[in-house]
Amino acid sequence: MKRWKILCLIGVLSFALHSCKSEKKTGVADDANAFLESYNKKYQELATASAEAEWVLNTHIVEGDTTARHEAEVANKAFADYTGSEEVIRQARSFLEHRDELSELEVRQLEKILYLAGANPATAGDVISELIAANALQTELLYGYRFILNGEEVSTNDLDGILRSSDDPQERLEAWECSKSVGKELKENLVNLRNLRNQSVQALDYHDYFSYQVSDYGMTADEMMALNEKLIREVWPLYRELHTWARYELASRYHEPVPDYLPAHWLPNRWGQDWLGLAPESGMSIDGKLKAKGAEWIVRQGEAFYKSLGYESLPASFYEKSSLYPLPENANYKKNNHASAWHMDLDHDVRSLMSVVPNTDWWETVLHELGHIYYYLQYSNPQVPVVLREGANRAFHEAMGSLIGLASLQKPFLQEMNLLPNDLETDSMQTMLKEALNYIVFIPWSSGVMTHFEHDFYARNLPADSMNARWWEYKKRFQGIVPPYERGEEYCDASSKTHINNDPAQYYDYAISYVLLFQFHDHIARNILKQNPHASNYHGSRATGDFLKSLMRPGATKDWEQLMKETLGSGLSARPMLQYFEPLMDYLKEINKGRKYTLPKEL
Repeated sequence: MKRWKILCLIGVLSFALHSCKSEKKTGVADDANAFLESYNKKYQELATASAEAEWVLNTHIVEGDTTARHEAEVANKAFADYTGSEEVIRQARSFLEHRDELSELEVRQLEKILYLAGANPATAGDVISELIAANALQTELLYGYRFILNGEEVSTNDLDGILRSSDDPQERLEAWECSKSVGKELKENLVNLRNLRNQSVQALDYHDYFSYQVSDYGMTADEMMALNEKLIREVWPLYRELHTWARYELASRYHEPVPDYLPAHWLPNRWGQDWLGLAPESGMSIDGKLKAKGAEWIVRQGEAFYKSLGYESLPASFYEKSSLYPLPENANYKKNNHASAWHMDLDHDVRSLMSVVPNTDWWETVLHELGHIYYYLQYSNPQVPVVLREGANRAFHEAMGSLIGLASLQKPFLQEMNLLPNDLETDSMQTMLKEALNYIVFIPWSSGVMTHFEHDFYARNLPADSMNARWWEYKKRFQGIVPPYERGEEYCDASSKTHINNDPAQYYDYAISYVLLFQFHDHIARNILKQNPHASNYHGSRATGDFLKSLMRPGATKDWEQLMKETLGSGLSARPMLQYFEPLMDYLKEINKGRKYTLPKEL
């Protein structure tokens, strides 16, 4: 959701050109301008109230207390009632009938207004109220859930710690099972949410909720699926090598026979979306240094990094109002455990919800989340109408965060931050392997499992009694991962993933963002810093900051493909990503000689 105070467009026409036709044009433009000014003001007001209520719902969850949920429902309903009102839809459609008499900026606002109306059109009737209530309930169920391991309540950080470090298959299995237990609680309402989401957008003639979300890219569902399948095919040869290497690596680690497919609980991530914990030591461990410095240092150092690029200090309210660290053990409430950035008023009230502890994962996450925060602040300027205060497309936002996440773990940068000694000898191939276990492994997960499952769930109305089977079908096909034992339909393992519940039908954003981040990184390293893309240091580079600002400041006022051509000289391309990892292919092929490959050569 994005907003601003629009600048009025005043046209002064000479008397000689003031024909009947020009009078009509001026009238349409003036009326559209008045409508947009009024809409943007109201949109910002209601979106702010909604964000404040959602913030409380996500940061102060008290078991048995439904007050926060009720207040979020009220605020969200007011927002939905306005953005989806029949009058808003009627006026936006009416003005778009005269698009040739309007500026490009006005047309883009009107199209965005209609898109936003699609999420909660008044023509859907009671469906919208039911959808708001169901969304609030799912948030409460998901983040209020008590994970119990061996009779004791644990956090998701605790479970992640076991999966990253334990060499005991039984201990790993118990932690993995515990992490999936929430799915049973979420399944019934998730199916209800699917039906309500589909019904809401169908009232504005979208086929289904997946197709609706994809339309924000100017694409059809089929085009988006084709793009994601193309991304998987492009990384597949390298992923196949990584999969083969991982099977043998983990079998040796756990003293088990080499499996044909990877047991899910063997992997260091609850969903197998990255395999970072499998990488051999490259000599670049910074956990010890970070533990000594503490969690607050990480956040402050993250801000200092962006300031070195030429960005301003974060608003004081960021530190006053954000929820940055884990709750005290004796806290009588819970909070959302998924890191996120919030643009509260679509202006300069920006916040982050995190649970930062001093380790490498959170070092990268903090830099990532601050990327979102600084993106918000850049397009919160008078040239960007409030309703267009968002990324050029949704993937742009993730690309900005992930780009800095990549840069934050490169050796020269870590040395600049005094987290690694300047004379440290490291194994560059092991470093690249670690990066591939993050970025390459992620594509079959995001473009494959998540995107295909949600496509089937919404576009094909996947039956409730087939959800878990379809989930594991795609896990095996795209990732070569299988469950530790048969998981029947009493489970709902897909819903243990946050995005399935409250950021639905958009996970391809992350896959596209990884392609974008390597395009941006390649341009910065080669053309601005004149450095090796595998060993770069953004710190202190105002030119790098200026380039990033050129991508950030327009918000959604420009077509995303046009913006890429203006700043990079090319459209979306996976070539820089594949070039980055070219040296790793030969290395892995040599290691995997004589080993059994179980994934097909071509997907």
